[in-house]
Amino acid sequence: MKIMLRSIAWIVGCLLISGLVFGITSKSPNPDKDKLLIEIITYVLEKGHYDPKNMDDSFSEKVYKDFLDNLDGEHRFFLAADIKSFEYYKNKIDDQIKNSEVQFFNLVYERFMERLQDVRGFYKELLETPFDFNVEETISLDYDDLPYPASMAEMKKRWRKRFKLAALSRFTDKKEEELKKLEKDSSYVIQTDVEIEAETRELLLENNNSFFESNDDLERKDWFSLYVNTITELYDPHTVYFAPNDKDRFDMNISGQFEGIGARLQKRNQEVRIVEVISGGPVWRDKLLEVGDIILTVSQKDEAPVDISGMRLDDAVKLIKGPKGTQVFLSVKRVDGTIEEVIVTRDIIEIEETFAKSSLIKSGDKNYGLINLPKFYVNFEDFTDRNSATDVKNEIEQLKSKNVDGIILDLRNNGGGSLKTAVDMTGYFIDEGPVVQVKSTGGKKEVLSDTDPEIVWEGPLVILVNEFSASSSEILAAALQDYKRAIIVGSKQTYGKGTVQNLVDLNRIMSSNTYGDLGALKITTDKFYRVNGRSTQLEGVKSDILVIDRYAYVDMGEKDQDNPLSWDRITPAAYRPWGQMLNYDYAIANSRERLAQNGYLKLIDEQAQWIKSQQNDLEYPLSYDKYKAERDHDQAYVKRFDKLDEFESEYEFQWLPEAGQQIPTEDIVEKRERWQEQLKKDIYISEAVKVLEDLGTTIKTLKVAQLINE
Repeated sequence: MKIMLRSIAWIVGCLLISGLVFGITSKSPNPDKDKLLIEIITYVLEKGHYDPKNMDDSFSEKVYKDFLDNLDGEHRFFLAADIKSFEYYKNKIDDQIKNSEVQFFNLVYERFMERLQDVRGFYKELLETPFDFNVEETISLDYDDLPYPASMAEMKKRWRKRFKLAALSRFTDKKEEELKKLEKDSSYVIQTDVEIEAETRELLLENNNSFFESNDDLERKDWFSLYVNTITELYDPHTVYFAPNDKDRFDMNISGQFEGIGARLQKRNQEVRIVEVISGGPVWRDKLLEVGDIILTVSQKDEAPVDISGMRLDDAVKLIKGPKGTQVFLSVKRVDGTIEEVIVTRDIIEIEETFAKSSLIKSGDKNYGLINLPKFYVNFEDFTDRNSATDVKNEIEQLKSKNVDGIILDLRNNGGGSLKTAVDMTGYFIDEGPVVQVKSTGGKKEVLSDTDPEIVWEGPLVILVNEFSASSSEILAAALQDYKRAIIVGSKQTYGKGTVQNLVDLNRIMSSNTYGDLGALKITTDKFYRVNGRSTQLEGVKSDILVIDRYAYVDMGEKDQDNPLSWDRITPAAYRPWGQMLNYDYAIANSRERLAQNGYLKLIDEQAQWIKSQQNDLEYPLSYDKYKAERDHDQAYVKRFDKLDEFESEYEFQWLPEAGQQIPTEDIVEKRERWQEQLKKDIYISEAVKVLEDLGTTIKTLKVAQLINE
């Protein structure tokens, strides 16, 4: 999450002051790009990170362990002897980082490549022999306690067991499918166990061929990025190195937009294939390509075609993508085998699922509004471009035109994004005042406020959250909770990410650079605090009304990540709670009483506890009878949760076109209609509407009483 352009300019400016010297002093004879990258990144971390770390033996041991886990956490490739040879470096990696040396990485990387080749040499052989599902044996997936294999023979045994478990799962599924077909049609000839088993091995072989083909696409620099990120993530979970291609993906993810042809590609069997055509894009609009088409060559205007069949997928995508208005020439093999040239004029493609959308909720003679916001999106290159704050404002205005009596803002699964849009959005619901406090590297504190007295929506407001609501979602929810402007409904607490990241272009740190694009570092530079002075770091935002969900007992928040920054508090900002939600406490108490009697939520609580217990069960039988018996037992127990599917809201939902946007395509209409069906089955939205009803009814009654008294 970025904070403000001023902060970005400050950190880069400070680094550049030293960077001019840095660029000169880093010129050594024939410097290696990897060494240079380590030097620059550690320099930026030391100067710019909110909580710099000591590079000592303890840090070295963590890098050692985490990098091996990142490469081979399931102990599938390295042998015990390999690990023994690596141990020499366990307490020396900190020294290597300080000296911009990469011997540890080189040794581990080269050995890993060898082991990949070893496994490539025997996995097909393992899948040639039929599995005997009558043999009683087990497999443990508790990798933390699993030692590395002592020999290649032991490694093969482990791979065989993993294959057998995967085959057994598929075998059991397929056998059940065949028996169901026989039940429906007594003349159906079911596949034999031998045929099903052979089919499962063939599928496994195909999947593993794809796995190794994908690995062939990776270059040394990709594995080195993994090593660099092992170092950066010891600072905190959100400090991440982006190689050049990863930076492009990050920009697309945060803005919901990219320039290109509007198709998703996949490489398989050395072929680049269309796997999805994105609605609204040029390929979809002009009906140029279809799922299954294979792109053979790519050329730009007045340039020779480039064969992309043996190319890395990322490199092929680079050739196909390009600025809006430019043309790309594709030689395409159609599904029917014909080959033709397709000319595509590139355009801006919007990922529809990224953007805010709204629904009208009808309850008798009253209307309520729901705005779903998947993320706080923005184009950081152009803040005047489409962004989440502007879109939400448009949705509010659209709902107001429908005379809604209350609004639900759904931030469930919203992992954050732009801080600026969160501040702007908070201002739609309050007149003026502080929204969030930010403490930067060095201890400087800044209060970000809403300075616009206009209130876009002053009626009843409910915010829906869950364990995956993070960062900017927590800023908005926390501010409106502190102002007593909204009632927060959802999980026990939100994710608990109370840190701010800035993106530093590493190319700008060098006074001269002959090594090509170095990528960027997303670095934690600030912590944010509620207006009441408490940090949301680790503790998140606690819901006013707790509605249990199926993930309630699963460890998945910031506090469950490695190396999170600590929780603390600062002095409160000067703010005045909203005084117009007169029945705030009444609505909360009424909802809690209602939920305590809800049988569906009691069943969801039982489901959540069962999910937690399943996470801890890491031992699996590899004989068909025992495997099926365990699965039948689990499936019989899980059926009790089928009752949850019976829930259906009493309210009517009517989706609205995106405010101010173009007429939706058929594909988008279909997605929205499916969304409406999901809303009808959403117990959390149903309760949120009831809270709005409690708020609105009492407010109107109190206003009438006030008028009578006057």
